[in-house]
Amino acid sequence: MAKKQHTSGSFATAVRGVVQHIPRGRVMSYAAVAAAAHFPGAARAVGTLMRQNFNPTVPCHRVIRADGRLGQYNRGTEQKRQRLEREGVQIKNGRVLGTV
Repeated sequence: MAKKQHTSGSFATAVRGVVQHIPRGRVMSYAAVAAAAHFPGAARAVGTLMRQNFNPTVPCHRVIRADGRLGQYNRGTEQKRQRLEREGVQIKNGRVLGTV
């Protein structure tokens, strides 16, 4: 299947829409967000967009790596861990426990 062509605005809007619906205490991988936004294969682009996000209505701290590691965060990885733990996400040895 050919990769879907998109403008950065439509991609960003779609990704932000998916991330805004991740419930408190839950996480999604960058790849799962890309797929849910109808841009499969764009996990790295999701990461870039989330790293640049400072909009408080987009809970970018809830987007993690597919292997369960937290990944980067524009306010620092420790802040990301703290926010997730406050929401009830269990983290051990730098990885989210449970399914992603």
